[in-house]
Amino acid sequence: MIKILEAIEAINSNAKVVVRGNDIDNCEIEWLEGTSEISKTNIKAKMESMQYITKRQAEYPEIVDQLDDIYHNGIDAWKATIKAVKDKYPKE
Repeated sequence: MIKILEAIEAINSNAKVVVRGNDIDNCEIEWLEGTSEISKTNIKAKMESMQYITKRQAEYPEIVDQLDDIYHNGIDAWKATIKAVKDKYPKE
């Protein structure tokens, strides 16, 4: 699951913020050091658009298996395995 802070940082990598709570609808967000506030609606939309990351992570082989694949089958076979997951869950 994409966390609130990850979504905020994806929108503004320089954001200085404290997030209290895990539910975007009920959390408290404190914007620090003059960071421009981002609406919860925009944060929630970013969280939803970033779900491809979680889905990809769940389907990628473990790193040990990826390294074994490279050793036995070469980089091109490994790239094909990774590309299949990326194609299944494209960035939106």
